Amino acid sequence: MAAEKLNNLRVAILATNDFEEAELIETRKALNEAGAKTSVIAPKSGKIQAMKHDEKSGFVDVDLTLDQANPDDFDAMLLPGGALNADALRVEPKAQEFVRRIDKAGKPIAVICHGPWLLVSAGLAKGHTLTSYHTIQDDIRNAGAKWVDKEVVTDHNWVSSRQPDDIPAFNSAMLELFAHSRQKAAAGAR
Repeated sequence: MAAEKLNNLRVAILATNDFEEAELIETRKALNEAGAKTSVIAPKSGKIQAMKHDEKSGFVDVDLTLDQANPDDFDAMLLPGGALNADALRVEPKAQEFVRRIDKAGKPIAVICHGPWLLVSAGLAKGHTLTSYHTIQDDIRNAGAKWVDKEVVTDHNWVSSRQPDDIPAFNSAMLELFAHSRQKAAAGAR
């Protein structure tokens, strides 16, 4: 993937405490290396706690709070997992509204592990095909979506994966979807 493909693409990364470290750090690194400009958006300012499975690890700086962030300022969105992170975000009305506005604008959304919980709680999952961590497949199906057990699934403007082991395939599909979305937007602007 050539860096210019995502040059200055603005990506919102919604997360809060106890996110799965690899699902934010490794995906953000891939985006930044492809030329994107990423911003971590959380309910509160400061730092958010990372987890390596069930063990606390490092911290990540919050760039903007949900109160400060405007979905119109972003071209794409990444939702990392981690059960505690995703469970906390899904009940945040501002996080729900943020993802609704990104989706309504047709902007691409990359989501992994427990991240789809926010899509479910925002009322967006119905009619989509996606994957996730296996323990939330019932939630996704009950929300009217089709759940499949695949490494990576692309469905319209969404790309989803199951877990940290899937990150290489997820990153590749995410970069492809984001680049395709950028090309489509550029063609539409002509």
